[in-house]
Amino acid sequence: MADRYLSFTGTAPGRFLTRRLGLPQPAALRRWSPERPGLEGGLLHLTAGASALPAETPDAGLPAVLARAGLGADTGRPAAVVLDATGVRDVAGLDAVHAALHPVVRSVATSGRVVVLGSPPDPADHHQAAAQQALEGFTRSLGKEIGRGRTVNLVRLTDAPSAESTLRFLLSPKSAYVSGQVVEVGAGQVTAPDDWARPLAGRTALVTGAARGIGEAVAETLARDGARVVVLDVPGPEPDARRVAERLGGTALALDITAADAGERIVRALPDGLDLLIHNAGITRDRRLVNMPAERWHSVLDVNLASVLRTTDALLAAGALRPGGRIVATASIAGLAGNAGQTNYGASKAGVVGLVRSLAPRALAEHGVTVNAVAPGFVETRMTAAIPLVIREAGRRMNSLAQGGLPVDVAETTAWLAHPASGAVNGQVVRVCGQSLLGA
Repeated sequence: MADRYLSFTGTAPGRFLTRRLGLPQPAALRRWSPERPGLEGGLLHLTAGASALPAETPDAGLPAVLARAGLGADTGRPAAVVLDATGVRDVAGLDAVHAALHPVVRSVATSGRVVVLGSPPDPADHHQAAAQQALEGFTRSLGKEIGRGRTVNLVRLTDAPSAESTLRFLLSPKSAYVSGQVVEVGAGQVTAPDDWARPLAGRTALVTGAARGIGEAVAETLARDGARVVVLDVPGPEPDARRVAERLGGTALALDITAADAGERIVRALPDGLDLLIHNAGITRDRRLVNMPAERWHSVLDVNLASVLRTTDALLAAGALRPGGRIVATASIAGLAGNAGQTNYGASKAGVVGLVRSLAPRALAEHGVTVNAVAPGFVETRMTAAIPLVIREAGRRMNSLAQGGLPVDVAETTAWLAHPASGAVNGQVVRVCGQSLLGA
């Protein structure tokens, strides 16, 4: 359903009226397209004090990585600002953060990016840990005030090459609806693709619940990036799944993901294995707990959580996920902040977060596979179009970008986590919510 308020605020009368009434003034977001694949403008690279990143080399230093992100030098109105605050170790260092960004933040272009680079907090140095944790509060707060479709994110890293896929994502239109997030880039196998435009070439992706909505967008985006996509959905919408698969040059797999033998059936259907397992299938059966029968509770937990656990366990045990593989599950801000009438849904999506945090280190160590999750907020789908108008408008406006996201926003974030160069991104839960005002 079209966001008429967003369209209205893009007109001269709309801008005048909303400004006079103090109403939200969302900016139309720039998203990726083949015609406009990158941000239009330059990159301003700043440092707060001395960088803690390893000494630069011609190909692996931060300037070289940023140059490969596709932005030119700043010419006065930057499309993106990257602040290297990895060396901040005390309150004086935080003063340097203010001094660096205060003069330039207003000049960042509409739909521009601010990315702060930090270091992991050091448990042996409480001054450094305090200063680096302060960057999280700073980044989230700046994201809530910067406006005009601009985003602000924090990346904790120890070297630039491991974070290249993350920086490319955050400094591109693909991250239009990702703001106020903290991404930790640790150790892991990072494989630079031969072609950054088609990084998933030669890889097989299984996307559950892919016949429509967010799952369809995920399948489309992974196929755009070169993957062979297997479109899995329940038998009911099988014609839709076949149409999606045929359009993308993939295959359809009609399967009830809650079946006890679903994992084994996937293994048989993909004898050569797969590289990307995308858990997107999910349902809602909303009702307040006092009015919720056991069937509504159980069905949501079974689809959204139990099937994810069973299928993941079965595929890992069978060795169906090849080394360098990726598991990306779908959580939700309802699992992080809670939502009235969704105790079943919130429990299931919080369970996905627990799965990711527990499994990620073991899956990487034992199978060479990363495990991450996306947590969508209000995304414009047929399901949200059916929400009553007042609630729908509240859902759209209660984030820093003052608008709903699109299925492609979740898909682009999934594609980044599935990237072969994202091997150092593991155990992360990334909200795709425009920095929702609910939750952390």
